Amino acid sequence: MSKSDSAPRAYGALDEAVSILGIARSLTELEGLKEQVLWLQTSCFEVGADLATHPDSTKRHRVTQEMMDELDRFRDELEAVTPMPKDFVIPGGTPVAAHLDHARTVFRRCEQEAVGLMHEGFLRNPLVITWLNRVSDTLWLMARQMEGDAVIPRRKVVVS
Repeated sequence: MSKSDSAPRAYGALDEAVSILGIARSLTELEGLKEQVLWLQTSCFEVGADLATHPDSTKRHRVTQEMMDELDRFRDELEAVTPMPKDFVIPGGTPVAAHLDHARTVFRRCEQEAVGLMHEGFLRNPLVITWLNRVSDTLWLMARQMEGDAVIPRRKVVVS
């Protein structure tokens, strides 16, 4: 397998996202956020195992419905307490939120690569794609929560 093949691109993007989450975790002083981010980082090892496992392998799927349920509960709890912006948001209201948004975009790229793996028949666990998608949604909510009043709405830019 070449480093430019779909699987290494997918788990490479996942590794990048985990590293960016590490930056966000290192910058926050909120213990709850540190724990949440660490939980996401740790869960990514299960996702990576599914992305890297050859389809002919007899190994079990690592991303499970229980993992999905836990992520969905966490996302639903965040959504219930996070005020929704009324307009598009420009990332960068706070350093931690900016890194969470950066990780979110890399998870989206990983999801795109995973979809390619599924189409190629290499990825056999569809929950991986769903999990990556929901993590992106969760990180968006976490970033908005970390920004609080520092949310930067999209504005019309007037250049003179």
